[in-house]
Amino acid sequence: MTNLIEYEQASDEVRAVYDDIRATRKTEYINNFWKAIANHPPTLQRTWQAVKEVMTSPGEIDPLMRELIYIAVSVTNGCDYCISSHSASARAKGMTDTMFGELLAIVATANSTNRLADGYKIPVDEQFKT
Repeated sequence: MTNLIEYEQASDEVRAVYDDIRATRKTEYINNFWKAIANHPPTLQRTWQAVKEVMTSPGEIDPLMRELIYIAVSVTNGCDYCISSHSASARAKGMTDTMFGELLAIVATANSTNRLADGYKIPVDEQFKT
């Protein structure tokens, strides 16, 4: 298991990222994902900036939908950590058990039909090309 870098053990560079995570998320909690990648501060900084920009910047996709998309990709990629952390975040933003079930049904169906389309090497219809 990767060493988890706690705030008290962290370098100033890592503490600055942790402080930004806390301020952005309005919490004192730093989860294990950030503590693990803090073993390489440039990766911590780069990853946090990307996540912060994509998940918290203003845009047309609301915060709950962003979390649902993150869960869908995490399910497809088999990342238990991300499924768990983003499910918790989605629940805090209003996701219900019914929504979660519908999301998983969509993910399962999309994965199945994607494999069929790839396996059969189905050409894309002209009307779908943009």
